[in-house]
Amino acid sequence: MDRICGALNRCGKRFEDATRKAEMLADNMSGITVIRINPSITDAAMAQLAQGTKVLAEGGQDKVFQQTFEILPEEKLLKAYACYLSTSTGPVIGTLYLSNKRLAFCSDNPRCQYSPSGQQQWMYYKVVLLLNQLSTVSPSNRLNPTERYIQVVTRDGYELWFMGFISYDKALKNINEALQHYCDDNMAGRILVQ
Repeated sequence: MDRICGALNRCGKRFEDATRKAEMLADNMSGITVIRINPSITDAAMAQLAQGTKVLAEGGQDKVFQQTFEILPEEKLLKAYACYLSTSTGPVIGTLYLSNKRLAFCSDNPRCQYSPSGQQQWMYYKVVLLLNQLSTVSPSNRLNPTERYIQVVTRDGYELWFMGFISYDKALKNINEALQHYCDDNMAGRILVQ
């Protein structure tokens, strides 16, 4: 365990150095704005490594999930995935949690929000969907790895797009299985799993 922690700390220091150098480079490129539309697999892998470090420090994925979201009665975490959530302001990197009762996302970093009074607030971007609120879960573009996403549509027509998975096929399979299992156990309406 000490060896793993030491190795992760060394990697973390290297990431900090690389981030600092990238920030300095970005500062030197004043007037140039770079907008990334598609998240890269490399970024997702780096996020998964950062997530793994956090999970190790906090005592496991279950503990991180419990600290991030209020746990429902008899809820059990099934899987967690580093990925991006597509938003109107661009992709947000974070963790998608799949439990036997819901699908929940939390950003890795807080985002700046402004209150109605104009006061700046830093908050984590969170999305929580009970499985019985979901209408469809659809894969898309399995052929092009850079454009693979999982579309989730709620019963009231709200669409969410998750992308940048390291293990896209496993994530899609596990989400579909959880939905099917929930449907079989609860018969709380029809959920179309594609």
